[in-house]
Amino acid sequence: MSLAEIIAVAAEQINEALSSRAQIVALVSAVIAAALIVAGSFLKTMIPLRWLAVGSNIAFLVYGVLHPSLPMLLLHGTLLPINIYRAVEMISLTRRVRASAASKDRSGFWLKPYMKRTRRKAGDVLFHKGDPADHLYFLAEGRIELVEIGQMLEPGRIFGEIAFFAPEKRRTLTARCAQDCTVLTIDESNVRQLYYQNPEFGYELVALVAGRLSADVQRLEQRLADSEMGELTRTQ
Repeated sequence: MSLAEIIAVAAEQINEALSSRAQIVALVSAVIAAALIVAGSFLKTMIPLRWLAVGSNIAFLVYGVLHPSLPMLLLHGTLLPINIYRAVEMISLTRRVRASAASKDRSGFWLKPYMKRTRRKAGDVLFHKGDPADHLYFLAEGRIELVEIGQMLEPGRIFGEIAFFAPEKRRTLTARCAQDCTVLTIDESNVRQLYYQNPEFGYELVALVAGRLSADVQRLEQRLADSEMGELTRTQ
């Protein structure tokens, strides 16, 4: 096909697209949808990207109705509710994270909607010392014993997060169910997705780990102080 023929075909298609008000609206909708997709390629955070995707889906649906195009209607009619659901989900996570930060909550409760629930029997071992640390855990019901130090974990707190982010990624303690438990878990892949999709999630997760480390240091300092005081009392 020669250049002149290509230009003639393009001109014919443009004239057809501008032949009625409906076709003009369809063309404008397609241009807006394309512009939103291009704009989305420059975004780094998930929530604005999802809303741009919602906008492009709506614009393409308008184009599919007016042009008309059944494949366009089916494709973007399917994608629209998915993008809306994901956007609302990420907004809900952001709100939970902000509420947690405002209340100084370091339990990790805001992670629950993204974790898988399992039932464990008394005596079940969740992980042994030295195992790979590839999951975070949340204790919903029951009690967990950290075997090596004899500490009992009560319901309503996340655990296993220190080794999860440690360079060696190895468990430093053994966690065993002291009674029947309901335990929620989330793996490294999902944590990474949430971290990259929502910067506030990542910030709060870092704050959770830092808060636990700080509390551990304070407990260690208190034990050392108590030990020194006891030693001093015995020598007097």
